[in-house]
Amino acid sequence: MLYADGTLLAVITLFWVYTVLEVITTDESRMRNLPKLTWLLVVIVLFDIGALAWWVAGRPQGAARSLPYKGNTAIPPEYDRPGRAAAHSPDDDAAFLAQLRSRAEEQRKKAAEQARLLRQQEDEPPPSS
Repeated sequence: MLYADGTLLAVITLFWVYTVLEVITTDESRMRNLPKLTWLLVVIVLFDIGALAWWVAGRPQGAARSLPYKGNTAIPPEYDRPGRAAAHSPDDDAAFLAQLRSRAEEQRKKAAEQARLLRQQEDEPPPSS
């Protein structure tokens, strides 16, 4: 009988440890009902009841739980969160492109003015002493 009690305790403890690791590794945007930190506290404080509550009410269901492997995209996972403002390409921003054009035009005018001044200086005869 003592052996069965020890086995049951080991199984419950392994279930609890697995659940804690699952809560930690699950993406917060996919959790149900409570935020990630709250689920972690519920599972740790309430032990087996908290672990069962996670499996019933907090764990993502079905296909939403598994994330497809994207390979090494060198994009940090926080950029994949739903609701996060995505970075936009500067080529799509008309105001940015207009600013670039005006800046380039100013630089062209300055360069043309400098070239004109250099030509004027070269054309002028040297001052006689």
